[in-house]
Amino acid sequence: MRFTISGKNLEITEGLRSSVTEKLSKLERYFTPDTEIIVTMSVEKERQKIEVTIPVKGNIIRSEQVSNDMYVSIDLVEEVIERQLRKYKNKLVAKHQEGGNFRREFIEKEEMQEPEEIKITRTKHFGIKPMYPEDACIQMELLGHNFFVFCNAETEEVNVVYKRKGNTYGLIEPEF
Repeated sequence: MRFTISGKNLEITEGLRSSVTEKLSKLERYFTPDTEIIVTMSVEKERQKIEVTIPVKGNIIRSEQVSNDMYVSIDLVEEVIERQLRKYKNKLVAKHQEGGNFRREFIEKEEMQEPEEIKITRTKHFGIKPMYPEDACIQMELLGHNFFVFCNAETEEVNVVYKRKGNTYGLIEPEF
C-alpha cells in the first residue's frame, strides 16, 4: 500500500509516520499492494485529528477521528475503517464484480454473520422553493436538523447545507 501522509499545523515526525504506517498496514489484508491511502493529520487547539481516505474504484472509504492524543486518534481510525470494510464488504463487492482494489482473499472470505440490509423506513415529500444558502442554514437551524435540502436561488440547482463540527456550515453542490 502507498501512503501519502501530510500535516496541517503539525510537523509529521518519524514517530507519527511509523505509527500511521504500522497501524494502517493492518489493512493490507483487505487491499491490493497498489492501493493508495491518503492520511492528513492536524491539530486545532486541543484536538488531534486524523483523516484517512482510501479511493476504491467508484467509492471512497473514509474515516476521521479526533481525540486529545494523536496516537489514540490513529488507533481509532484504523478500527473504524476495518469495521466499515467488514460491514459493507458484500455491498462494495456487489457494485464492482472484480472487487477493485480489494484483495481476492477478502472478497472470497465468507462472513459468518448475515450482512446488514439497508432499509429505507420512511420517505418524505416536500416542496423545494428557491432560497440562498444562508437562508437554508437558518431554516435548517429552525427545524433542528443537521442538514437541509433546498433549491439554490443563485444556481437553480438542488443543494444541501449541513452542520459541521465547530458550529460551521457546509454546502454540497452537484457536479456534472
